[in-house]
Amino acid sequence: MLKRSLAVGTALAIAALSGTALATDKTVTLNVPGMTCSACPITVKKALQGVNGVEKVAVAFEPRQAVVTFDDAKTSVDKLREATANAGYPSTLK
Repeated sequence: MLKRSLAVGTALAIAALSGTALATDKTVTLNVPGMTCSACPITVKKALQGVNGVEKVAVAFEPRQAVVTFDDAKTSVDKLREATANAGYPSTLK
C-alpha cells in the first residue's frame, strides 16, 4: 500500500512540475473591426497561428471576428491581441 501511494504521489508531482496538470484549453472570441476586405482574415489567422500555444484559429470577415483555442499555460489573451495588433489589426475581447 505504501509503495502504491508513493508511486501515485510521485506521478502527481511530476505532472505538476511539467505543467500538464495546470494547462487548460481556452477558447475566446476576438473582435477585429479593422478587417476591411475578404483577404484580411488570412493575415489575422497567420498572425494568431504564430503565437506559441495556439491550437485552433477560425477567422471570419463577417462578423469581423476570430475564434481562438489556446493553451492558457503557454499564452494569454493579451498575447493574442498583441499578435493581431502587430499584424495591423487591433482586436478586443468579445
